[in-house]
Amino acid sequence: MTGASTGMGASAARELARRGFHVLAGVRRDRDADAIRSTGVEPIILDITKSEQVEALAARVAGDPRALHALVNNAGIQVNAPVEALPMTQWRWVFEVNLFGHIAITQALLPALLRSKGRVINISSVGGKVAMATYGAYAGAKFALEAVSDSLRREVAPLGVQVVVVEPGGVRTEMATRGIATANKLAAQMTPEQHERYGSLVQATNTLMASGTASGLTADAAARVIAKAVTIRRPRTRYTIGRDAALITRLTRMLSDRTLDRVIAANLRRHYPKAATRAYSG
Repeated sequence: MTGASTGMGASAARELARRGFHVLAGVRRDRDADAIRSTGVEPIILDITKSEQVEALAARVAGDPRALHALVNNAGIQVNAPVEALPMTQWRWVFEVNLFGHIAITQALLPALLRSKGRVINISSVGGKVAMATYGAYAGAKFALEAVSDSLRREVAPLGVQVVVVEPGGVRTEMATRGIATANKLAAQMTPEQHERYGSLVQATNTLMASGTASGLTADAAARVIAKAVTIRRPRTRYTIGRDAALITRLTRMLSDRTLDRVIAANLRRHYPKAATRAYSG
């Protein structure tokens, strides 16, 4: 389980331990390791962007006599900014963490999963189905993760390995709070012209994100969906988490792009600052 320091990852690690699994819980800091260490949960210092730590995890798994049942790729970061305003270094970092790191872990552990006929659980997002304004980098990486998951599933299914995608909507975790702080920091670095174009949009998107998170499922409820994907004998290829994720994924199949644009814009309009809303409406 990567990304197990807090939120869904920590809750899912504990839920799987309660179900009798020994969970290698990837965390980035010693204090996070101390917080999650418990019966059935063994913390592993793991930054999925560092090859030496990925290799160390693969060696730890190879040296264990127990079979590897599942890899849960949950690590991730949220970085929101308009396409024009997000520096290329940030674009590359989002993809490094939210896509390439998952591929690196999967490559490293796939030999063990092939031997055990285990499964890969990729934690995507409703953002892997629809890209909101300012979500270009985050959704771009999640769309790519969805595609990689499809390709991997078709490659390894004949070899006995299952690949499952989990698509959360709003979940009450620290990730959204960190994402809003990052979005505000990036907005402060925009040029005056970019701020004129996108400042109110960023504020509205942050407000919508905070609202969706506050009304979302708990991390423990999300963890039960992840645990189901890990344990059920014949899992579906995709699971959503939360009513919002289920609704949005359904709408993407039913509506045209232009209609979906109007639905998203109408929902976002409620969250614009009042002065900007008057200008927007006028």
